[in-house]
Amino acid sequence: MLRNYESEFPFLTRMHSRVALRSSRGSVLVVLFLACSLGFAQDSTSPQSTLDQAEALLNQGKPGDALSLLTALAEKDPKAPGLQGKMGKAYFRSRQVAPAIDHLKAALQQDAGDRESAQLLALSFYAQGKCREALPLLEKFGPQPVEGSPDIPNLASICYVMTEQWDKARTSMAQMFSLSPDSAMAYLMLGKLLVQRQMVDRAVPQVETALRLDPHLTMAHFLLGEIYLYQSNPQAAVSEFQKELAVNPTVWLAYWRLGDAYVRLGNYEQAETVLKEAIWLNDTSAGAYFLLGEIALKKNDPALATGFLERALGFEPQNIDAHSALAGAYKALGREAEAKRESGIAHTLRSESHASQKDVLQPVP
Repeated sequence: MLRNYESEFPFLTRMHSRVALRSSRGSVLVVLFLACSLGFAQDSTSPQSTLDQAEALLNQGKPGDALSLLTALAEKDPKAPGLQGKMGKAYFRSRQVAPAIDHLKAALQQDAGDRESAQLLALSFYAQGKCREALPLLEKFGPQPVEGSPDIPNLASICYVMTEQWDKARTSMAQMFSLSPDSAMAYLMLGKLLVQRQMVDRAVPQVETALRLDPHLTMAHFLLGEIYLYQSNPQAAVSEFQKELAVNPTVWLAYWRLGDAYVRLGNYEQAETVLKEAIWLNDTSAGAYFLLGEIALKKNDPALATGFLERALGFEPQNIDAHSALAGAYKALGREAEAKRESGIAHTLRSESHASQKDVLQPVP
């Protein structure tokens, strides 16, 4: 063993020859030095060292490099402890969900207490839209935020909704916010979640139940108004937004969306009034400025529209509709170069938006 080590490092052979002429104590020191050095060389290529290096690469945002390292380890030592979990994590970070699931399942078979692998497997199932498979894993973590994956409790609520387990969804959300599952606010929160998941028909009964429990519950009528706008029923939306303002007259969002409903009905004078009230309450309301710009365009006043639309984009530069409307205003004013620029920006933002919608994978923890 000593001979092989020395052949690899000739300078140690010469060192050993000189030291061997000294006392036996010196010989012991040489042996200890060689043993320690050999131990270090072995540790640097051990499975655990490789796993640590892979973790470091993952933390640096280099999942491809980590996978290369882990694949090489798998060829040498496929049963190395922790290997399956780390490979699953690397595949997940590489957005390769299917192989991530295979490795994460294997990791949990080896160690059912591997919390990180359980989290990542739940997120992988969720990314594939497999809520029934994700739920048993998500339920193990309970209603409190999880270190490294704080969205876990919220994802559980979403999965209950997607599997049409309404009572469990409401209870899950209530626990997250320390509410009674039977409270008006719990029903309203479930209604909001259903709207977010574009299940608006299912949301209405939940919000109506919330209002029966508490007729003065803030933002309940607002949510119904939003639902009616989504359903292209602006007249019903006007009624709900007005009810919201009767309960809470300081909600600028209600003035803004009421203005939107009036615009859709062609009631531009009323729309202008409430949109200006929205701005008085929140002078950074890009939506209110945008709608005022649209009204000005409909009234054939492109100069006024330009001012409102430029203001809107100052607060919300990624607003596709505002860029398109501003292009129209510039064109009406004969500002062709600026109109072309705004049209180009709108086209680019729309393309980017379509591309991002194709990526359904949830944020990586």
